[in-house]
Amino acid sequence: MNYVNQFLFGIYPYVALAVFLLGSLIRFDREQYTWKSDSSQLLKRGQLRWGSNLFHIGIIALFFGHLAGLLTPREAYHALGLSTEAKQLLAITAGGIFGTMCLAGLVLLVHRRLSEVRIRATSTPMDIVVLLWILATLLLGLASIFVSLGHRDGSVMVVLGLWAQHIVTLRGGAAEFIAGVHWLYKVHLFFGMTLFLLFPFSRLVHVWSGFGALTYLARPYQVVRTRR
Repeated sequence: MNYVNQFLFGIYPYVALAVFLLGSLIRFDREQYTWKSDSSQLLKRGQLRWGSNLFHIGIIALFFGHLAGLLTPREAYHALGLSTEAKQLLAITAGGIFGTMCLAGLVLLVHRRLSEVRIRATSTPMDIVVLLWILATLLLGLASIFVSLGHRDGSVMVVLGLWAQHIVTLRGGAAEFIAGVHWLYKVHLFFGMTLFLLFPFSRLVHVWSGFGALTYLARPYQVVRTRR
């Protein structure tokens, strides 16, 4: 089991990140016509507005919440007057709210894609796999909240943070930090890392374009003159 833990949480994160970055770059270079979200709005609008808005708001908040929660050193939030216990309570509350919001939107989107004949016909197997994989990852994350409520001292959150910080800073021994944590956290981490692995092969690549669109805020405005 030690070797399995070392591979899944010491080696696999780098495999997933390498595929995520290199795969996205290669796809953008070689298959730009496939670089899109493939909106199905023209086929059916029902459930799309609520489903898409709830899903995107929830998952964006969860992504940045995980990013800040895992990668912020203890010294940083302690300096701001936030204790480890309070940080865990904040993570549980925010994760529960945005996780439920994301779940509601995702269920609507999954039902819409699987029940509508025309949308199902235009969906690729990867479209369905990614939606179901995100759903499983989300359910695991929400389930882990109940485990976290059993130890409110925040010690497990600290351990998970140390693991993530060691991974992104390329330090060894990262897998040792979470060798003894609850299995639910480990499965959730595995599913989350695998999303990065699936990313370049799915419509998720349009996320890059979403971040890229922010550069428009810094571009000079275009002067349009009327014809006289």
